[in-house]
Amino acid sequence: ELVVTVRAGTRLSELVQALRNERQMLAFDPPLFGSLATIGGTVACGLSGPSRPYRGAVRDSVLGVGLINGRGEQLRFGGQVIKNVAGYDVSRLTTGAMGTLGVILDISIRVHPLPESEKTLCYELTENQALKKMNEVSGRPLPLTGACYYEGVLSLRLSGSTEGVSAAVDILGGSQIPNGESIWAPLRDHTHPYFLSDKPLWRLSVPSVARSLDLAGEAFVEWGGALRWLQSDLSPELIRASVSALGGHATLFRGGDRMGSVFHPNPRVLHLLNVRLKRIFDPDGILNPGRLYPDI
Repeated sequence: ELVVTVRAGTRLSELVQALRNERQMLAFDPPLFGSLATIGGTVACGLSGPSRPYRGAVRDSVLGVGLINGRGEQLRFGGQVIKNVAGYDVSRLTTGAMGTLGVILDISIRVHPLPESEKTLCYELTENQALKKMNEVSGRPLPLTGACYYEGVLSLRLSGSTEGVSAAVDILGGSQIPNGESIWAPLRDHTHPYFLSDKPLWRLSVPSVARSLDLAGEAFVEWGGALRWLQSDLSPELIRASVSALGGHATLFRGGDRMGSVFHPNPRVLHLLNVRLKRIFDPDGILNPGRLYPDI
């Protein structure tokens, strides 16, 4: 029925393999950050992989959750089938909440069929040329499920029916890569050499039509231009100001000075709303206090 209900502590690798045995998959392409990664941790962190702009984010796949809130109450939100949400879709609030609203017990997730065919095309382009092409391709009715750019090479992933993928390859041209997974798996799981540096790693979310970012550091472009990874020693204030000017936000994903907030400051009204949600679910502030912001 393209739905799975699983305990939060289930290892992600086990769930992915169980679904693969049934020719199904998690559409949001979750990163496998180590063998002990769990589906509950993935949902709590809101982690999505290269297919996120094309198949949806984690929250788009979450149908329901069971959790224990800060009052010690066992609650359930949403359900276990696709057409079941009425009223406030509280189950999606837990996605990316870092465990600040409740301890997740189990999750019901919508899954997708595995594609019949998958091919990866590569092009040698400048960054601005690659950004332009990614946006052009994204606006066409093609089975695009991944688009990234690094060190002068644009990579596009096509997934779907055999006929649909073959037709798209004929339209787009480029050089086919025999083993496309050698590009997408290291990017998804951060085992690519780019992510092995000790420099502070920033996760920059910007409009996909944005130009190349004028920030010193080594960049890796993902999500068709909407996600930019940046290794840089620049100050958080400078990075966030530059990204804010484009209508985006910046998160210090790894390394650097973590004494301050690693997340981009929210507008005041949105922040107050988050504070109120935190107080409703966890009035005594015992669940990961300060994990998102000092008062959340």
